[in-house]
Amino acid sequence: MDFTTSLIVAASGMRAQSDRMKTIAENIANANSTSATPGGDPYRRKISTVKSAFDRELGATLVTPGKPVADASEFRMQYDPGNPNADAKGYVKLPNVNALVEIMDMRDAQRSYEADLTVMDASKSMLARTVDLLKG
Repeated sequence: MDFTTSLIVAASGMRAQSDRMKTIAENIANANSTSATPGGDPYRRKISTVKSAFDRELGATLVTPGKPVADASEFRMQYDPGNPNADAKGYVKLPNVNALVEIMDMRDAQRSYEADLTVMDASKSMLARTVDLLKG
């Protein structure tokens, strides 16, 4: 694998992790959102996906962000009889977002992004040293 290929592979990983972080940020932003209409469903957590495909031109596998999928887990219920979205028993549906899980996912995505960044820095450093050696 040459330097350019390693840079392209690392960049594809960084793009995928960046997209993952956007999805996680959206989940955290909507962690306490209720339905806009009484009796309706609130925000449903999204899970980011990644596709990998072999690029014949590069001779390497690249990753691309996929379309986020909805988390099928149940909504949280909170007793709040004064809320306009409460059902007849006084419970309000809240999103199926667990802030602790989202923070852990964000940390994992951040570390993966940093690993790709380290690959890019190492490739750039090796390329610069190669150029210096060729200069004499």
